[in-house]
Amino acid sequence: MDANPLPERPRRTALVLQGGGALGAYQGGVFQAMDEAGHAPDWLCGVSIGAINSAIIAGNAPADRLQKLRAFWERITPERPGLPLPEGDLPREWANGSSALGAVVLGQPGFFEPNLPGPFFSLPGAPQATAFYDTEPLRQTLLDVVDFDRLNSGETRCAVGAVNVASGNFAYFDNAQMKLGPEHIMASGALPPGFPMIQIGSDYFWDGALVSNTPLAHLLLNIESCSALVFQVDLFSARGPVPRTLREVGLRQKEIGYSSRTRLVTDVFQREFALKNRLRDVLDRMPEASLTPADRAERSGLHDLPRLSILELIYEHAPYEGESRDYDFSRRSMQDHWRRGYEQTRQTLAQKDWLKMPEEAGLVSHDVDRDLS
Repeated sequence: MDANPLPERPRRTALVLQGGGALGAYQGGVFQAMDEAGHAPDWLCGVSIGAINSAIIAGNAPADRLQKLRAFWERITPERPGLPLPEGDLPREWANGSSALGAVVLGQPGFFEPNLPGPFFSLPGAPQATAFYDTEPLRQTLLDVVDFDRLNSGETRCAVGAVNVASGNFAYFDNAQMKLGPEHIMASGALPPGFPMIQIGSDYFWDGALVSNTPLAHLLLNIESCSALVFQVDLFSARGPVPRTLREVGLRQKEIGYSSRTRLVTDVFQREFALKNRLRDVLDRMPEASLTPADRAERSGLHDLPRLSILELIYEHAPYEGESRDYDFSRRSMQDHWRRGYEQTRQTLAQKDWLKMPEEAGLVSHDVDRDLS
């Protein structure tokens, strides 16, 4: 029998959401499947569109979360009249490209609009001089779909990542440490040069994806002794085929730039946990009289490490989706992304062994795309 059995710990369910613009509807499907299966998150970390989805989930009563999430995505992807599409990848590629072009020219309702007269016709220092779009419509949308009093109540932990424009330092706005408002969520999604930097206090912030598009490290550094089932939702895959056309170059470049090396983060923390477990075992075998007070304090902390199971879900793009897929805000694409997230998460939750905590303090990671193939 283990002389030092792991104590029972608080159990948390975390949802970690990457940025990826229009692809964020996939995260809505992931949340729906989690919620239906009784795995609603009580800790959310997000960047960019992941920050918006996180704020909506954390900032609503459990019974209202799905409805508010749907309301957001339906508001920013209005149905527009169009001709019926024939079946096939090429017509769908044209339709998606047309939708993306519309977003570039006209913006998206409830999200962003052209920043007239635009940066090329504005003097340095003018509000319009540093971005092509104005995101004030997003502020009103957030106020409509997020109850910020509930978001800041402490019922559900929520953190969003952004980067300080002047210092280049990455920052997390965490409701366990500060009161969050619309500006914190907008800052996390202020991707230049499209969107303007957001002022918070005397500082200005841009999209956290400029530094890291995956906020997993923030959760792992702050999990303390809690056990946690972590759903890590990536909208860009680090793996992909070697490009054969210029179109594929743009697609692959974006995937590499925004995948943020989730596996590198999990590998680093797995090695750290392994070293800490070995040190704990060494300290347990040492005679008590030989231990200093610092040694005993260190040993006590090593017996209070968390147990973490990470389920990594990665959006896999369809053949007809090109480099513009993250700003294709068509209703049809939104529904497709949501459905894929829902179906993949249901398939993941059917793997019951993946939902178990490790027997030893530490971290196990399941690459859903690889392990199910």
